Amino acid sequence: MDTVLSVENLKTYFYTREGVAKAVNGVDLHLDRGEILGVVGESGCGKSVTAFSILRLVPRPGRIVSGEIVLDDRDLLRLSPAEMRRIRGDRISMIFQEPMISLNPAFTIGDQLVEALRIHRNMNKTEARDHAVDMLRKVEIPSPERRFNEYPHQLSGGMSQRAMIAESLLLNPQVLIADEPTTALDVTIQAQVLDVMYRLTRDIGTAIMLITHNLGLVAESARRVMVMYAGRVIEEGPVKSIFENAKHPYTRGLLHSIPLPGRRRRQTDSRLFEIKGIVPSLFDLPPGCAFYPRCSECQDICRHEAPLRCEIDGQHQVFCWLYEPCRKGS
Repeated sequence: MDTVLSVENLKTYFYTREGVAKAVNGVDLHLDRGEILGVVGESGCGKSVTAFSILRLVPRPGRIVSGEIVLDDRDLLRLSPAEMRRIRGDRISMIFQEPMISLNPAFTIGDQLVEALRIHRNMNKTEARDHAVDMLRKVEIPSPERRFNEYPHQLSGGMSQRAMIAESLLLNPQVLIADEPTTALDVTIQAQVLDVMYRLTRDIGTAIMLITHNLGLVAESARRVMVMYAGRVIEEGPVKSIFENAKHPYTRGLLHSIPLPGRRRRQTDSRLFEIKGIVPSLFDLPPGCAFYPRCSECQDICRHEAPLRCEIDGQHQVFCWLYEPCRKGS
């Protein structure tokens, strides 16, 4: 496959008065051209911080400590701020969780689209306006000529998210990071918005890193899935392999906690399945495997040594001491 984005040993820490929070602690990932990678895990596991690190938008007091983020054979961590601004929004872009916060309330939707075109594509005002209106039409915003002149507060939640999609795909990026792109929308509008995003990215061959809590959404749309826990990747592989043959106890727990329509519970079941315990503090991660305090299959080695990468079947990888290949470091 043609890899467009490669991340190796990414570490992003937050330095506070309470100590150092290891929000991203050695993440490796890659995106191939045109694929959708689902990134899942509980809140606080490092999904969004990984995304902000790739864009070099980590808020203070956070700092990228080490790693490589390679796009177009260029390590983004070695670029100057000016060089990074030219890439951000052009070759790589992001859809944020809340469009009403991400869109600038002081400027019209059209102004925000035109600015990007004039900065990155050197279009004149008329060319930029025509291209922006056409993009609003492609994301199925009704009356795009009128919406072009409206402010973000004048749009509904669904239309605001469509405007964000228009802005993020305006320059035909190679990589799109979608961080919970439909979290504030009702189910019907979610499906419409996602359909627009997938259709447009297929047309231009954009790879998508889809960050979500919705495992059903990942199963339906992604080719691969990456499971994160406490700042680390703990399992990764093709969607079919992960959903049908999950190896890590945490991944299995996530899948078992999904309520499935039509699935009857045993009479002895009084509640939905839950993973016992809580996510450990990023300020004080346990030694060894971070999941061991919650794991019913914990072994002694789990308490002292971080598990190695283990190849299960082709592209399916897991970081867990339950599997013999991990002990051999394969």
